[in-house]
Amino acid sequence: MKNLTNVLLALLFMAVAALFVLHFTGNKETSKDNNTEGTASAVSEGIAFVDIDTVVFKFNMYSDRREELLEKQRNAETELNSKGSQYERGVKDFQDKVNKGLVTRATAAEMEQNLIQQQQELVNLRDQLQSNLLEEDQVMNRQILEYITTFLEEHKNEYKYQYVLGKSFGSPILYGDSAMDITQQVVDGLNAKYQTEKKK
Repeated sequence: MKNLTNVLLALLFMAVAALFVLHFTGNKETSKDNNTEGTASAVSEGIAFVDIDTVVFKFNMYSDRREELLEKQRNAETELNSKGSQYERGVKDFQDKVNKGLVTRATAAEMEQNLIQQQQELVNLRDQLQSNLLEEDQVMNRQILEYITTFLEEHKNEYKYQYVLGKSFGSPILYGDSAMDITQQVVDGLNAKYQTEKKK
């Protein structure tokens, strides 16, 4: 989740920066003294926001993908634990035979070399599994963000917005008028679309 939050925050920061550039380099209008007029103007200009954390956590696609990833992680841990136990048994057997003088020095050296190789393979396997899981997590986060972005683009006329800002803890958006909050509508729409596609 931390990776998803970092990616979303970076994208949202860029979106907000682009919004400010577009807003302040566009047609200059006289500033309004009344805050109510400013809010009405923002709504009429088609600015809305969603609570990113809520959208992601309530999005069924995220739940499904997260469960798939957790299953892969459990399988990777099982494989790693199995090979780790096998390695530990080999070490114990090696120590037992050497302590009892049941093998020659040449055989002990060969067994030790095999154990060192086995340990290195175990470390490589662990690193590979971690790398694979991290990459899958990043791809999943990008796919979910892409799905949400595409959905928003497809429904811009329905929701009457030109900009959709993402609000979350620590994001550049510290406050948003609830009249501009389309979080629940987006969650409902995303889940309806996802369920329809899932049935196909």
